[in-house]
Amino acid sequence: MDLIRFLEQVLYEVSTALYMPVIAGCVLVIVYTPLCLGMTLYEAWQRRRKHFPDREAFEERLRRLEKDLRTHPKNLEIEVERLLQAEELSLSRSLDRVRFVIRVGPSLGLLGTLIPMGISLSALAQGNIPEMAGNMVTAFTTTVAGLGAGTLAYLIALSRERWAREDLREMAHSAELALIAQESSGAAPRHLQEEADDAIAAAA
Repeated sequence: MDLIRFLEQVLYEVSTALYMPVIAGCVLVIVYTPLCLGMTLYEAWQRRRKHFPDREAFEERLRRLEKDLRTHPKNLEIEVERLLQAEELSLSRSLDRVRFVIRVGPSLGLLGTLIPMGISLSALAQGNIPEMAGNMVTAFTTTVAGLGAGTLAYLIALSRERWAREDLREMAHSAELALIAQESSGAAPRHLQEEADDAIAAAA
């Protein structure tokens, strides 16, 4: 029985020690999600005005690559594919931050609920009603915050993933045009657009 009590006390101390990190994580998620929403709305405004910074930057790098490899046209396909893969990785990393909030936000909200409830029960056993009430308020607010952040991040991810697929499709189209221009026979290269779509779908 002493061993059981000791193990229970260890678990209680561990969960209590996680209280502040979990609350801090919830606060960071709550702060980051509105910032992400603001950046998404700004990007939506840019796209509405037909301004696509990622595509324009890729096309500029593609033109420089064509110029640099003009004397070595055989290497162009390899370098263009490498450039396109780098853009895929960059877009996937930008989506990973939103996906992180989708997965971690609700988990932090759940942890932020269970840990204060344990502390509340301990306070109730000691007859400390004000401390119990304060911890219960924290428990419910962290749940709402975590679920709210996860839901908002999911909605943001839907738009950003669609935009990423559109950008990659246009980048792959530009890359194919560049390769066709270098083909002396006029034969089309491999379908980079399909590969770009598959890459984003696999990362989702």
